[in-house]
Amino acid sequence: MEPVKKTGSKGLSYKGQKAVWGFIYVLPWLLGFLFFFFIPLFLSLQYSFSKVESGPGGLSVNFVGMKNFMDALTVNTSFNRTLTESIINMVVNVPLIVIFSLFLAVLLNQKFFGRGVARSIFFLPVILASGVIMTLESSSLVNAINEQNAGSGGVLNMLGSFELARMMEQAGVSETIVSYLTGAVDRIYQIVSQSGVQILIFLAGIQTISPTLYEASKMEGATGYEAFWKITFPMVSPLILVNMIYTIIDSFSRNDMTTLIRETGFAQFNFGLSSAMAWIYFICIAIILVISSYLVSKKVFYHD
Repeated sequence: MEPVKKTGSKGLSYKGQKAVWGFIYVLPWLLGFLFFFFIPLFLSLQYSFSKVESGPGGLSVNFVGMKNFMDALTVNTSFNRTLTESIINMVVNVPLIVIFSLFLAVLLNQKFFGRGVARSIFFLPVILASGVIMTLESSSLVNAINEQNAGSGGVLNMLGSFELARMMEQAGVSETIVSYLTGAVDRIYQIVSQSGVQILIFLAGIQTISPTLYEASKMEGATGYEAFWKITFPMVSPLILVNMIYTIIDSFSRNDMTTLIRETGFAQFNFGLSSAMAWIYFICIAIILVISSYLVSKKVFYHD
């Protein structure tokens, strides 16, 4: 006999109910995309193949083919350099941010006095990255304070990086790893300021792991190190994929490349070239996301 499928009050199977509720869950985003994002996206694609000029009758859009894309790649002196720097910074920062977030989430999940305060402190960079604080950071007062502290901070970072490099070289670590880790020391402010959301995601994932798994491993004589690699890491591996995708998009949304695109369009009023830059940038991001997601998803463990 075939097993009887459970149905809800409206005759839907459990799988069908999940599909309906999943659609309802994404419906607000879908409506927002259609009404607020699709039209600007289509217009930017149209502008990227056109020369946009403003006149007495409004904007005139004249088709020029691939000229804007060729100008961005061959004529503009800043685009290729800025795009390359953005990709390199992403490749360097994303692993550091994900590893740092997972490490901090494991520490913050331990029981100690003031745990709630510690969690709030590491989430503060997310609040400090809000629009109000970003406006204050661009003011002359904050810039003056940063310039005053730049000298001493730069010296301290250089000394810390030099000492770390010397210790690792004496331990026999390869020069590639040494240069990468010393670069992480120099980027510590950037790493911490961009890790708040990832820490919360990892922390929520770690707290969903059943304590019985750790109790059973402890009874079998597993150490904390073994419990992390055999239980914690596999169970949060789906969140590693989520945080990696989030961090890649976040790193690409706030850098010199976005500033260049915005200035080309709204300062130089060259909307055609600006749209072409944006689409090239979008294609690069999409390729990186597809490749990285494919490689990482093959190692993800899903617990049924």
